[in-house]
Amino acid sequence: MQKILTGGVGKVETAEAVRALALDGVEVIVSSDMDAAMKLRAGQADYYLGTCHTGAGASLGVLVGLMGQAACHTFGRSVPTEDQVVALLADGKKVFGFSLDQIDAVAPTLARAIAARA
Repeated sequence: MQKILTGGVGKVETAEAVRALALDGVEVIVSSDMDAAMKLRAGQADYYLGTCHTGAGASLGVLVGLMGQAACHTFGRSVPTEDQVVALLADGKKVFGFSLDQIDAVAPTLARAIAARA
């Protein structure tokens, strides 16, 4: 079971977008950034999807500070391809940031790639 935490301004919308996919082996929990960082570090969660208005700053600020830049990636306002997401997951990325207006495109792409790894 892959546990995905969502946070940031659009945390509820992100969780709903992932839940709507009804992916086997994926659990989604709405969280705060600080709680998410602690759960990720303790091995109580696997991934974090954070949103803000630009997808480049507040979506990951706390997580970058507590998890380290190597575990984090921001898409900003861009929409990644499935191949890009698969490569980032293979590289060990666990924390992803993106902008509010990209939730419907980015969250499903990330969730499907995470589910495929389970």
